[in-house]
Amino acid sequence: MIQTARPSAIAGYDDWPAYVRQHPRHQASTRPAQEFSDALGVPGAGAPPAATVHWEATDDGVTTSQLSWQLGFGPRTTGWLIRPAGRSGPLPGVLALHCHGGNKFGGADRLVELPDSHPSAAAARAGHYDGRALATDTARRGFAVLAHDAFAWGSRKFDLSDPPWRTAAAAAARQAQWREDGVVPSVADEYNAAAGCHEDTVAKAAGLLGTSLAGMVAHDDLSALEILAALPDVDEDRLGCIGFSGGGSRSLALAVLSPRIRAAVVTCMMTTFGSLFPAYLDAHSWLLQTPGLWKLGDWPELTARAAAARFLVQYALADELFPEDGMRQAHRLLESLHGGTDRYTGSFSPGGHVFTAAMQDEALDFLAQTLAS
Repeated sequence: MIQTARPSAIAGYDDWPAYVRQHPRHQASTRPAQEFSDALGVPGAGAPPAATVHWEATDDGVTTSQLSWQLGFGPRTTGWLIRPAGRSGPLPGVLALHCHGGNKFGGADRLVELPDSHPSAAAARAGHYDGRALATDTARRGFAVLAHDAFAWGSRKFDLSDPPWRTAAAAAARQAQWREDGVVPSVADEYNAAAGCHEDTVAKAAGLLGTSLAGMVAHDDLSALEILAALPDVDEDRLGCIGFSGGGSRSLALAVLSPRIRAAVVTCMMTTFGSLFPAYLDAHSWLLQTPGLWKLGDWPELTARAAAARFLVQYALADELFPEDGMRQAHRLLESLHGGTDRYTGSFSPGGHVFTAAMQDEALDFLAQTLAS
């Protein structure tokens, strides 16, 4: 019997293990932040990589530039810098953090108005962002905004053209279901079906390397933040971040890991860990559920580890991914932690797991007020 060689389980990232061995630990600015960083296993990084500008265009009040940069491992990162047209700096800077969304074929393109957006980006905007391009709209409010693909998404996705066997079996089952239902999947559909299963393999590999999916995403976010801070038209003392769903967890993590962050918006991603047990565990990805993180305290309590950030946390009362009692418990915890200060603002909106236009307007008002001077 001829044995078929097993394909790589981390294709496109075969240099990842060596990088983590060489850069095992992000150095945080405070002990509480370091404990959080170590719990996620955030690798260290060297100097911010040089960003290459590929094109620039001005339309409808904003100038958009496509950038890319090479981190120390894996494929090159694509990002977009959006800023108000005709405005010179220094401008307050915002890192716009895309959601998980079950869509790893794309990344930050769902947040940016682009002339050639892939249909999957438009679908993500319609389904999760009320049809709006969050990063572009943020720039229209007077910010320099950087939106980048995170580890395992978009330009940073894994190569699943020859998937590992377990992923291949899951993808084949999905293909069979599509055929039975008469569905013709797109390239993005096919990739996302495989990537949904492959995330377990990525989390497993990360754990073996002493990190986590959330830790690797945080590594990429920290690098992007340094690129944003170094831009000549950006005021490095007025930086914030904004994210919905998985992007909300990224926003909280970045605020803890970097004292540069003065304002953080966390939308539709706040609850207590206990409220997720047992029924809501499978509603969330490895981006939220890092093994051992609860030892540091509950999810709301992690905000107290941030050195400088003010938080706006937005809850959706009919959010199908979080029980209402968990969100209200989190709100009470956050009020008890930050009561009497301006560190926490919580707001509840009707509706499900969507970053509605009204919520986005509230978030941009918060960023404008917090980063005004």
